[in-house]
Amino acid sequence: MTDMLKGKIAIVTGSDSGIGQATAVAFAEEGADVTVTYFHDRNGAEETRKMIEAAGRRAIVVRLDQRQPDEVERLFQETEEKLGLPDILVNNAGIDSTGTPVADMPIEDWDNMLRTNLYGPFFCCRLFIRMRRRAGGKGKIINVTSVHQEIPRAGSAGYDASKGGLRNLTRTLCLELAPDHINVNNIAPGMVLTPFNQRAIDDAKAREEQVQSIPWKRAAEPREIARLAVYLASEDADYVSGQTFTIDGGLSMNLGQGA
Repeated sequence: MTDMLKGKIAIVTGSDSGIGQATAVAFAEEGADVTVTYFHDRNGAEETRKMIEAAGRRAIVVRLDQRQPDEVERLFQETEEKLGLPDILVNNAGIDSTGTPVADMPIEDWDNMLRTNLYGPFFCCRLFIRMRRRAGGKGKIINVTSVHQEIPRAGSAGYDASKGGLRNLTRTLCLELAPDHINVNNIAPGMVLTPFNQRAIDDAKAREEQVQSIPWKRAAEPREIARLAVYLASEDADYVSGQTFTIDGGLSMNLGQGA
């Protein structure tokens, strides 16, 4: 622990497991109080809260359906009332691809993907910006995108489009928020051992097959993403904005090999 985030207040969406949980705990270990959010997994969120409190920091748990602007507003109100004005926002909550080709995709599935993965972070960013401007500016926004903001997958049109959209929202906000000294960056993970990849967690043989396209021949652990988030949330990254930090063991560099 180096107290890189001492006295800061963070909102980490989707912090009931995986990258979100690891990030929330890493923030607490560096001195931040944290709002933990969940959609389905209340038990996971409570476990994250206990881990934050074990690190000596305060935490609250809020159920969030980030597709709904009123729920996002309630999230920020509860954070301000119980912890204080947030300094850091991590937009981590999201859903994975359904695997459905565009020709077969129900409009409801497309809408749900974009409302969750793109509208939700937009709603959160909008509230965060308003609060930080009220406090005189400064702050950090970290959007968790994916290597699929750049690399398409067949059957993943909604996911790819939503992550690509979040990438460009980040770049636009970089320009809009520079006068406020609010930094906005992306973390774009490749394969990470989270519930998104539960089969790989449960089945060593399946995991071994999946990682063959990754030069490092392994998936990332959530804590590796979390440590990058700590840096981006800290004062050490005050001059960093509008960037995507890809953390994928070289996966994106491996495209086209053998063609």
